[in-house]
Amino acid sequence: MTNTTTPAPLSPENAAVIKLTRKDFASDQEVRWCPGCGDYSILAQTQKTMPEFGVPKENIVFISGIGCSGRLPYYMNTYGFHTIHGRAPTLATGLKAARPELMVWVITGDGDALSIGGNHVLHAMRKNVDIKLIMFNNRIYGLTKGQASPTSEFGKVTKSTPAGTIDHPVSPLSVALAAEATFVARSVDTHTEHLQGTLERAGFHHGSVFVEVLQNCNIFNDGAYREFTDREVREDRMLVLEHGQPMIFGKDRDKGIRLRGLHPEVVQLGHGITEEDLVVHDEKAEDPYLAFMLSRMWWPDFPVPVGVLRNIERPTHDQLMVDQIASEVARRGPGDLEALLASGDTWVVK
Repeated sequence: MTNTTTPAPLSPENAAVIKLTRKDFASDQEVRWCPGCGDYSILAQTQKTMPEFGVPKENIVFISGIGCSGRLPYYMNTYGFHTIHGRAPTLATGLKAARPELMVWVITGDGDALSIGGNHVLHAMRKNVDIKLIMFNNRIYGLTKGQASPTSEFGKVTKSTPAGTIDHPVSPLSVALAAEATFVARSVDTHTEHLQGTLERAGFHHGSVFVEVLQNCNIFNDGAYREFTDREVREDRMLVLEHGQPMIFGKDRDKGIRLRGLHPEVVQLGHGITEEDLVVHDEKAEDPYLAFMLSRMWWPDFPVPVGVLRNIERPTHDQLMVDQIASEVARRGPGDLEALLASGDTWVVK
């Protein structure tokens, strides 16, 4: 039976009532990924973040598809589903329809989400289903031992593309924005504080969430993002987004992004160029033009943006469904299933 109670929005005040710790969210299962895998960090930051929401463990569900990321629900001391390839968003949509009061997380990878699961991701995002989809992006199929994925670079040599892939890679954030996701963000597995903060903001959002986590597979695609994520270079090669702030980056905070017509360009501050010339980040913009521009920026032509690209409010799928059911019941009465099945054209099968 559909729950017709719309859940109260999450807030930091709720967390003050329910006192939980990271240990409360760690299951008794042995964590098993390859030593050095970025998944360990993502799991740790997820477990650290969960107490911030003030949601009872029995009201939280983690749903995953197939791939290395699919193991994560086993390691969370909450309810969970390990589903079939690419269908985690579908099960999550059904669960939110039946139990809108639950907090639902979808854990997926670049292959699971953007290949066989691409269609399901699109519709969950466009419907604004109130789920938090976290996509681990290591640019490779790790579980099946190193084939090219939808995000592998053009020309990437892998076991399935020994002469280099001839497929143009997908831009995950561009896809999420085109599908009208209401919260779109990016973080990095090794940037633990930033990742934890991003997951926290994603958890408090009421609507469709798409978070891309750039994640290292040290066995089959080691160093996929090292050229701009390593501590020694990241300040000069990454752009940390802050709502309402000019887009400044660099170890000396002396570089920025400004618009030249419809295109971004990197500029050096000084010599007539000031912060007033730079683009100011607006994650609340209803139209996703700025966010889409950021989703297309990539090293070495641009610093790679991390943080929240888009964060807007719209009625969620479960809210609209609950309201529609209540409206129809008020207009037409509670209905009679037996009468409905016996009405209209009927026939007898002999």
